[in-house]
Amino acid sequence: MNDLPSQHSAPVIAIDGGGTRCRLALTSNGAPVVVEVGSVNVTSDFDAAIDQLSRGVHKLATQAGRRVEDLATVPTYAGLAGVMDTAMGRKVAAALPQKHIRVEDDRHAALRGALGATDGVMAHCGTGSFIAAQVAGKSRFVGGWGAVLGDPASAQWVGRRALTLTLDVVDGLRAPSALSEHMLKAFTNSAGIVAFAAQARPADFGALAPAVTQLASDKDSMATQILTEAAQSIADLLPQLGWTPGMALCLTGGIGPLYAPYLPGDIAAHISAPLGAPLSGAIALAQSYRDALENGAG
Repeated sequence: MNDLPSQHSAPVIAIDGGGTRCRLALTSNGAPVVVEVGSVNVTSDFDAAIDQLSRGVHKLATQAGRRVEDLATVPTYAGLAGVMDTAMGRKVAAALPQKHIRVEDDRHAALRGALGATDGVMAHCGTGSFIAAQVAGKSRFVGGWGAVLGDPASAQWVGRRALTLTLDVVDGLRAPSALSEHMLKAFTNSAGIVAFAAQARPADFGALAPAVTQLASDKDSMATQILTEAAQSIADLLPQLGWTPGMALCLTGGIGPLYAPYLPGDIAAHISAPLGAPLSGAIALAQSYRDALENGAG
């Protein structure tokens, strides 16, 4: 499905940079030119992120048959992982040759891509997680603070929770289940679980989540409890973000859509497929930025 917005005559550059990959699009007349480079997180590795962004602009220029110097004058919107405040946004902008660029964290593009201009909430649950609301023209974001301080309902949270409950079984605090047996076998014993957890990265915990979702589909009690807890953490936030019945709820990310059966029925009834991908949101935001520049408000 081509979910990229229709194009206007004045070109824009849109960048969606995440921890897995970075996509760049140049729009003008006709179909957008899209290229892809490696991961971008300006907090975890600023220099590497700038290098990938520079490579992406050069690749985009080559693909479009344009000079890099020409692209430097095109209004640019960048939604990037790791932009935690305006100071980081200014630092990124200063490191790039673009004369007119707006830099924000990547959640804005994801929200705009999923919901377009409509009211609703997006719960994004991949290795990490965040929840975003778009109500009455205003956006609000909750979470995205990383594995140590947050990321409830993320894949890494699910993996860690599975190990925590397995250790409860070892301590005799709960009955064993197929999931606890699976984890104890995978890590040999409780000592193996502790050794793994001591050095595991978020992605390592997240790699355990498929076993949980599979066993939950087989009605394993422990796995079902974990997914129900995760879904409830999403449901509890919705009213605080302004969501009301009738608004869209988009579940995105690798594990997010799998929470649908575990949400309360009155909420699950409003689950909607995302309208588009984060890159389409970045293009729409780039076009808005260009319009603001043309109106002297950029």
